[in-house]
Amino acid sequence: MSDMKFSKDHEWLRLEGDIATVGITDHAQNALGDVVFVDLPEIGREVAQGEAIAVVESVKAASDVYAPLAGRVVEVNSALVDNPALINSDPTAKGWFFRIEPSGALPDDLMDENAYAAFVETL
Repeated sequence: MSDMKFSKDHEWLRLEGDIATVGITDHAQNALGDVVFVDLPEIGREVAQGEAIAVVESVKAASDVYAPLAGRVVEVNSALVDNPALINSDPTAKGWFFRIEPSGALPDDLMDENAYAAFVETL
């Protein structure tokens, strides 16, 4: 898991080659509760870092999902449309949201797993 990076908005990303896979963290899905709906971005959409790119709805609330880096959406996890519970059961693997082709280097404000764990402790 040490190849993952985390944002303060509780997104994770895993860079594989030139593509970053993005989802929400275990902490985020836990706070949301049972996920019932997800609105994914359009393939080809250009996004800026920090831009609201998707929506996840749970029995408790609806929350925006933010792009942890700038780039172009190249794939979405269509399995989430039919089975949004994957976000709860496997948030950092099968529950990924979208893949982005980064438009530059990874942002400096992304945290590694230990830094994110320490950040969550302060909430």
